[in-house]
Amino acid sequence: MVLGRLFSKKWLFLTNTITSGGLLAIGDGLQQSIERKSAISNKYDWARTGRMFLVGLACGPPHHYWYVWLDKVLKPHQVWKKILADQLIAAPFFAAFFFYGMGSLENKTPAEVTTEFRSKFPKVYAFDWFFWPPIQYVNFHYVPSRFRVLYVNGATVVWDVFLSYMKHHDQVMKNFQEKQADEGRIKLKYST
Repeated sequence: MVLGRLFSKKWLFLTNTITSGGLLAIGDGLQQSIERKSAISNKYDWARTGRMFLVGLACGPPHHYWYVWLDKVLKPHQVWKKILADQLIAAPFFAAFFFYGMGSLENKTPAEVTTEFRSKFPKVYAFDWFFWPPIQYVNFHYVPSRFRVLYVNGATVVWDVFLSYMKHHDQVMKNFQEKQADEGRIKLKYST
């Protein structure tokens, strides 16, 4: 009953927006758990997760309207055209949206964000082509349109772990290496 209301025409936009933010934050939380278990990081970065949540919230409306538009423009049986449109239009747009949104929340300059985006986008986009087409095939072929963003958001948790890794790995590794170097200097200082 509650799910029916949340995914009704009246509440669908809000539901899609909130789930986009929440699931991006969950993906980041999972990635941070991986970092902590592998001893790369020893503390949870709540501000980082907050930024991921905000960017996810901001992605919700364009995601919502993207699927509405696709359903209006392409017929239900044109699954492969929808997948191709998703890969050629939505994937680059949302990758840029993510990196530029995160960069602005991290107070990076446009030049810094552009440098990061250019360096990471090829890997993100290549993995996008591997990950999303089979998921979108199921989405466009079997999932009713009002549940599309929810279905994609479910798959997005896995994708968001990858995005969080791609976005934060360089800084996390730099912090880890600095920590290791500091511990090495402390050990060296006390052993002599």
